[in-house]
Amino acid sequence: MQMNEVKDELLSSDIRQLGRLLGDAIRNHLGDPAFERIEHVRQLAIRFRRDNDEAARAQLSDALQALSQEETTQLTRAFSYFSLLANIAEDQHHIRRTRAHLIAGSPPRQGSLSHAVGNVFDAGKADALETFFEDAFVSPVFTAHPTEVQRKSIQNCQMAIARLLSERDRVQMTPEEAEQNEEALGRGIVTLWQTRLLRTSKLSVMDEVANGLSFYDHTILRELPKLYSSLETMLAQRDARWEDAELPNFMKVGSWIGGDRDGNPFVTADVLRSTLQTQADKVLDFYLGELRKLASQLSLAQILNACSEPLRALAERSADASPHRVDEPYRRALHGIHARLEATRVALCGKGKPADGVQPYAAAAELLADLDVVQHSLVSNGLRALARGRLRQLRRAVKVFGFSLAPLDLRQNSDVHERVVGELFAGAQPGLVYLDLDEEQRIAVLLAELESPRLLASPYAQYSEETTSELDIFRAVREAHVKYGKESVPNCIISKAASVSDLLEVALLLKEVGLLRQDSREVDVNIIPLFETIDDLRAGPAIMARAFGLPFYRGLLASRADQQEVMLGYSDSNKDGGFLTSGWELYKVEIELVTVFKEYQIKLRLFHGRGGSVGRGGGPSYEAILAQPAGAVQGQIRLTEQGEVITAKYANPEVGRRNLEVLVAATIQSTLLPQAQLQPKASAGAGHLAAMEELSGTALNAYRDLVYGTEGFEQYFWESTVIAEIAALNIGSRPASRKKSTSIEDLRAIPWVLSWAQCRLMLPGWFGFGSAVQAYLAAHPADGADVLRGMYTDWPFFTSLLSNMDMVLAKSDIAIAGKYAELVKDKALREAIFTRIRAEYAATLDALKLITGQEELQQANPLMQRSIRNRFPYIDPLNHVQVELLKRFREGKQDAAARTGIHLSINGIAAGLRNSG
Repeated sequence: MQMNEVKDELLSSDIRQLGRLLGDAIRNHLGDPAFERIEHVRQLAIRFRRDNDEAARAQLSDALQALSQEETTQLTRAFSYFSLLANIAEDQHHIRRTRAHLIAGSPPRQGSLSHAVGNVFDAGKADALETFFEDAFVSPVFTAHPTEVQRKSIQNCQMAIARLLSERDRVQMTPEEAEQNEEALGRGIVTLWQTRLLRTSKLSVMDEVANGLSFYDHTILRELPKLYSSLETMLAQRDARWEDAELPNFMKVGSWIGGDRDGNPFVTADVLRSTLQTQADKVLDFYLGELRKLASQLSLAQILNACSEPLRALAERSADASPHRVDEPYRRALHGIHARLEATRVALCGKGKPADGVQPYAAAAELLADLDVVQHSLVSNGLRALARGRLRQLRRAVKVFGFSLAPLDLRQNSDVHERVVGELFAGAQPGLVYLDLDEEQRIAVLLAELESPRLLASPYAQYSEETTSELDIFRAVREAHVKYGKESVPNCIISKAASVSDLLEVALLLKEVGLLRQDSREVDVNIIPLFETIDDLRAGPAIMARAFGLPFYRGLLASRADQQEVMLGYSDSNKDGGFLTSGWELYKVEIELVTVFKEYQIKLRLFHGRGGSVGRGGGPSYEAILAQPAGAVQGQIRLTEQGEVITAKYANPEVGRRNLEVLVAATIQSTLLPQAQLQPKASAGAGHLAAMEELSGTALNAYRDLVYGTEGFEQYFWESTVIAEIAALNIGSRPASRKKSTSIEDLRAIPWVLSWAQCRLMLPGWFGFGSAVQAYLAAHPADGADVLRGMYTDWPFFTSLLSNMDMVLAKSDIAIAGKYAELVKDKALREAIFTRIRAEYAATLDALKLITGQEELQQANPLMQRSIRNRFPYIDPLNHVQVELLKRFREGKQDAAARTGIHLSINGIAAGLRNSG
């Protein structure tokens, strides 16, 4: 047996055991007949998937159609829970293999911090690290998008099971302990089975905030400070100059949850205030707990060890009058810090009751200063080891999280800003119809107003609900800056940014509430355009050049360290132009932005709005960052973490730590060790660029002709997918569409992609590529294939593009997609469109294999192949069940049980596919 097979046998063993325990829970709850019915379907699905047995397919279809509604629900729940358990087993196996690699002392793996740092030192660029960290900023940003279908209660059950599996790997158990572990696993799976998969009510924004903050409990609050410490130790071991050095705060985890108003009317000023207060309460509660633990550890008696005078003074100021601690200055000092922090919690969150006479901390810097007193005293008195434990982690936490925990971004659509500004002008300057002005006229009017000391908004005027809400939001931001610090809400993102006036409109609204001072040209938040559609991406560099040419706007940037952030939208550009063109236009706009920013000597930070699925810019983060064009990273990068990907990446502390490391490692590599092939003009050559432009043009036409140019496609989409049912599922606070229509243009990219994933077609992740390659080969018969293979071999951008498409195609199933197509009532429409889709699918498979040389999908990724092999026999039946339920539902059997069955199937398929939205 090969070594990999031996390692994978442990995973198979875990999956078999979890499946057996789930079977026991099902048998005990539903009885033998139900268990045997579910097991029969499972065996048929395995036979069909493993052996491609058509007889098994027919038997499977017959068995599923014969099920009653209750039996269908039972089967759907069983297969959904198995997918959840398979996810746990795979995550634990990944941790197991990573730990085994480290324990064996094997060379660092690609994507690890030790690998990246080692490469920098080996390349003789160690001196560049100090400059890198002084300016670096790496930030994953959590967003609340409606692709995370799991309840928090289900996640808690999964984490309990994961801890028990982890315990078996880390502890050499006695027979009794092993038996107890298995019993606990059984109890955990029974609890999971008896826990409701679906929410009974729609999430509120504050529910989403609570869900997002749970990942700080599990992972971020502890693992991020540990990452800093580990990196500092790693650097010190390689270079004595780093001894005792503390890295700047180059990494933070941000959030949109509670600040993203684009299309979400439920995010109000009060919600923003509640979000910030909840975040503050979370981090202060963490600090208080750590202080209590630290005080219990630092039981140092003054008679045995001296302390510094500042520490002694800190202890004397403490209200701790216990005679048992009179000679324990560290404990007394920490007791005083704890009391002040309790008072701070009362002041910021309204929780608890402060001790008499205890003053709250005015800012996190004051708390850090007191902790520094403790640290310096320990170090100066020969107790450096004690300063490098919990105290070190707490000090770093205070530096990174402050009193606000996570930087919260605001986001709103440019159309809203435009209407609000128009209403303000109408009230202050009768006769001026702002919305009727062209772009140059708008810029002139906005600049004149920005230069003026007057305010447009009057406390005596009555404004529309929209305008009142927007002004209230910005006023709430100003309050937050006073209460929590300016780092609490540092960014204002403009969705659908398409002009310079979109930037200036936000500047004007900031001026109205005092977040921008016209006299000093200072602004307290970053104004960030989000370029989303293909046209907007193409116009982005020219828009930024025009803005940089305005002295007033340039003055604002001077107050932000001459740095401008630009956000790039992967989801909407994909929905607008298809997978290939979206990827190419994003790549090109980065190159052009680098050029423009260099010309105007402005520092560029890119914010990548990536989703979980490839159809929304997803895929492995490490490869994606390394595939960025030269100069696009420059030590700074932000990227969104969305939907079920947050759970997959950050629910488990070790997996979360690994994902944080990957982002830092990739940023170090991309900035300090840029590969020559990342510069297409130099190495890939003009031929590669021209080829990509040609491919993109053909793919764009093919995609838009199908999605936007085919009569009846909108009907086909709504009838052949679960989009209508997704819109009704309680998985997010935002509506599925921006407007009350079935138009694809109005549909959000997230449910668009999730719908195609559910029917196993994954169309946004590949459509158009086959046509593009066919056309290119026809136009270049002599060398076309060699050019494309060279692009795949030599150009990380193209390699990453095809690698992601390979994964999407591996998770697709055209036969299952055909079953969904049968739901379309109009036979002629169904056959016309699905025939085109099937032909493009075949062409895309052929093109991928031709370019990569693979004989089968994911041939270069045995881990993904194994994952597919393990889970698809459990996903396939869910798809068949979903089709049957949709058919019944749309024929009029629209009772609560039918609706629940459909929603359970959506949940189960999403869990099985993992990165489906």
